Amino acid sequence: MADETPETTPADEPAPPVSETEPTPVDAVAETDAAAEEPAAAADEAAPAADEAETADDAASELTLGSGEPAAEGEEEAEKVAPVIRGRVDKFGVAMGTGRRKTSVARVRIKAGDGKMTINGRTLEDFFCVERDRQMVNAPLRATEQLGKVDVWVRVNGGGTTGQTGAIVLGIARALQVMDPDLHHVLADGGFLTRDGRMVERKKYGYKKARKSFQFSKR
Repeated sequence: MADETPETTPADEPAPPVSETEPTPVDAVAETDAAAEEPAAAADEAAPAADEAETADDAASELTLGSGEPAAEGEEEAEKVAPVIRGRVDKFGVAMGTGRRKTSVARVRIKAGDGKMTINGRTLEDFFCVERDRQMVNAPLRATEQLGKVDVWVRVNGGGTTGQTGAIVLGIARALQVMDPDLHHVLADGGFLTRDGRMVERKKYGYKKARKSFQFSKR
């Protein structure tokens, strides 16, 4: 009687040993999913950076450096600034202006007329004997083409002839500006509206004058 050997089925066969170095199908699937997630995460991180770069480019494109627009606005504002007018016009239409130079003070009144000028109750030729002083007094009237068209009354005191001449010139210029503000630029360009603030330098102790020393004596 032959020996009967039990037949072995594939299910009963022992499973081959699994090597630790060889990846299993489950591990391969996990690695594939992780590899797919890494580019997506990198893309998500790069998106905000790209948005920030686009925002910076847009902001840079909006800046118009050197376009000249701010300068144009500044020029318009400068044109809108009204000049400072010192003086007033009374109810009779007489323009008034005050001028100062050194210690002299001149109060000037101007009104439309035939060109008469009175200084402390005297004529221009009688008050100023030097032709240079007369030319200086008439300079603002000549520059504005008002010589012979307005009457001028001046009350001046203090200082000498040079100081009084400068004070009268400034007072006439300010009165002309009050009478006709359109003459401001002509008077300003000629320097008639600039107050000359130079004053005599004070004497110092130990000196004969402001800077002059006493005569030196060796013995």
